[in-house]
Amino acid sequence: MKLFRSFGRILLVAALAAGFLSYRLFRPYQAFTGETFVDLPHGTSTSAMADALAKAGVIASRWDFLLARLAGRGHVLQAGEYRFDHPASALDVFRRIARGDIFYLALVVPEGKNMFDIGAAAEQLGLFKTADFLTAASNPALIRDLDPLAPTLEGYLFPDTYRLSRHTTPDKLCRIMTGKFRDAWHGIRTTRPVHEVVTLASLVEKEGKLADERPRIAAVFENRLRIGMKLDCDPTTIYAALLLGSYRGAIYRSDLARDHPYNTYSHAGLPPGPIANPGKASIDAVLDPATTDAIYFVLRPDNSGGHEFSNNAAAHDAAVERYRSGLRNHKIR
Repeated sequence: MKLFRSFGRILLVAALAAGFLSYRLFRPYQAFTGETFVDLPHGTSTSAMADALAKAGVIASRWDFLLARLAGRGHVLQAGEYRFDHPASALDVFRRIARGDIFYLALVVPEGKNMFDIGAAAEQLGLFKTADFLTAASNPALIRDLDPLAPTLEGYLFPDTYRLSRHTTPDKLCRIMTGKFRDAWHGIRTTRPVHEVVTLASLVEKEGKLADERPRIAAVFENRLRIGMKLDCDPTTIYAALLLGSYRGAIYRSDLARDHPYNTYSHAGLPPGPIANPGKASIDAVLDPATTDAIYFVLRPDNSGGHEFSNNAAAHDAAVERYRSGLRNHKIR
């Protein structure tokens, strides 16, 4: 009988212990006060993680996390910054860190965006001010390491979606984006200077909204460059205005007439540098342009984004008139 009583006590103690451990492991920490970030750098020990989480108020006690670690032996804990926005159990917190559910901000940079756009997008995410990014993109040390001919990093901030920590600096972002450009460029076989290709590709990117037209637009620009004809590329006048801080949301006659190195209406040849950040498709279009004798193009008045191409001024003038007539008819409707 005594043996049965002793065994019963052991079972009771075991049940109580199991209940207590389950309570500590599975019960969300109700004293959690709100959104909290915890940064766990590379090399942080399990004990240090437990201390950081307890100090931040994510878990009730460091021992809860160590207990969860004991229950989750075999898992590798991932370094990084974690965001907690609701009460969670010690086991839930452990599992998040084990699977590397790291907090990041997604910076989406589509093809054709310029450094002003990128800076504004980063500022909207709360990373840093646009002005700070523009300063970093004009850092001579970063430029010299990439392309000594480039006035800024414009053109080399490769379009992509970037997963960034809250602590990403403007310099760091520039290095990440230009690193992505290097990776893309290394896969391209050409003997043409990178600065020339990227500058021309940026014009093609801004003018060519339809993928199948980009090689034809590249060919028009190449034809004009070959015969010494000004490129007359509208987006370059916008970029000149952006550099001067005078862009008003549309192109005015004063923009077209402005004597600025980036304005291809007033200066022949390519501008001093890219006016946007082209994607690989526009770079490929420059390296493999279409075969055409066209030296003009103008938008079609059908809202398709497509262009009408011409090889003489008379045909181009007629295309321009069709475009203007289409605009007038659209306004009347």
